[in-house]
Amino acid sequence: MKGKKINIVSLGCSKNTVDSESLAGKLTNEGFSVEFNSNETAFDFVLINTCGFIDKAKEESINTILEFVNIKNTNKNFKLIVFGCLAQRYKDDLLKEIPEIDKIFGVMNQKDILDYILCSNKNTEQLTELKPLINRQLSTPKHYAYLKISEGCDRRCAFCSIPLIRGKHVSIPIEEIVNQANELIKQGVKEIILIAQDTTYYGMDLYGKRRLYDLLVALCQTDIHWIRLQYAYPNQFPEEVLSLMQKEKKICHYLDMPLQHINDRILCSMKRNITSNEIISLIKRIKDKVDDIAFRTTLIVGYPTETKQEFNELLSFVKQAKFDRMGAFTYSKEEGTEAALLDDNVSEKEKQKRLDILTDIQQEISFDLNQKKIGKTMEVIIDRKENDYYVGRTQYDSPEVDNEVLIKSKHKLNIGEFYNVKITSALEFDLYGEVSL
Repeated sequence: MKGKKINIVSLGCSKNTVDSESLAGKLTNEGFSVEFNSNETAFDFVLINTCGFIDKAKEESINTILEFVNIKNTNKNFKLIVFGCLAQRYKDDLLKEIPEIDKIFGVMNQKDILDYILCSNKNTEQLTELKPLINRQLSTPKHYAYLKISEGCDRRCAFCSIPLIRGKHVSIPIEEIVNQANELIKQGVKEIILIAQDTTYYGMDLYGKRRLYDLLVALCQTDIHWIRLQYAYPNQFPEEVLSLMQKEKKICHYLDMPLQHINDRILCSMKRNITSNEIISLIKRIKDKVDDIAFRTTLIVGYPTETKQEFNELLSFVKQAKFDRMGAFTYSKEEGTEAALLDDNVSEKEKQKRLDILTDIQQEISFDLNQKKIGKTMEVIIDRKENDYYVGRTQYDSPEVDNEVLIKSKHKLNIGEFYNVKITSALEFDLYGEVSL
């Protein structure tokens, strides 16, 4: 079997990306040639890592599976393997509706996937503990990588199916995370993006207290250039992290904290364990302690029974908070969650209308904030070259979801290197600049 080709198609969030990269590393160690998200058809195995978080993600996963089923029907030489979150929740349904799938695995079955591909006859148990992700094969550009610090979630937000899919919160020990970081740095990684379902809960299961601060201190001792923090939870946010962020240059002045809503009744129904006043006060403290911090959040519109007045309260909040970055989604019913029992009385048309209004307001806010950056010189990492432009990011921007800096340069710029760039103009989600040599 060695030497054969495998295509891994990774869908959904960055946590799935890490899972796919870890599996690719193991397969490469076994002698396979692994590619990510390839459009070619000449593979022995196609592995699809699915997402099952919201309706659009489920739809994308199903459509991707069906695309490869169509390819398989004309070229039956490859085996189609489906794994990940959607497969975890809907294994029987997928096998019934799409019999062309050769094998389905869940979210913690990497050993079983390996055994299947290697044609092993061993009966193996499902993995029950996290192991160090050694020899990952990166699907991202080689200068940045996601680093998962825990698996699962102990939160029970009413709308979220993740705990049903991935189980309880399980932290990876600090020493193992630092070892992973050093391995990535040896591969040329200069920016590490810390991810988990809830990064701020890190350490509670292992150490009996939150240890995100200690983890960041340990990572700052490595040779990494940037450390970025994503997926923070607002309730009991460890504010000592902010003083470290202000003091330590390696930690990007960036915080991704999904807030979901601002109305107290909705927050209570969502089981977010925080009030409107507490959120507003927390945001103020965060901005006071790190004055130039880029605050990114995610919001849900059209939650069951959300009234127009409650939606307007959310609009007012967004206008006042002036988030640097914002993602928003329409509510989708997730089987097995508490919110699924509520009367989903906001029509899909109304949900989309509210989403459009919210995103239009955020677009105006983003434009105004970007205009204020004109004339400033900022450190930028170059991600790629696209036509006549080098495309990069500041410390205030995460890859794929945030603003980019477009640079026209007479001089060759190196991908993955840092440059001082003077911002010359700006649009809603793009900055334009010149390299200061």
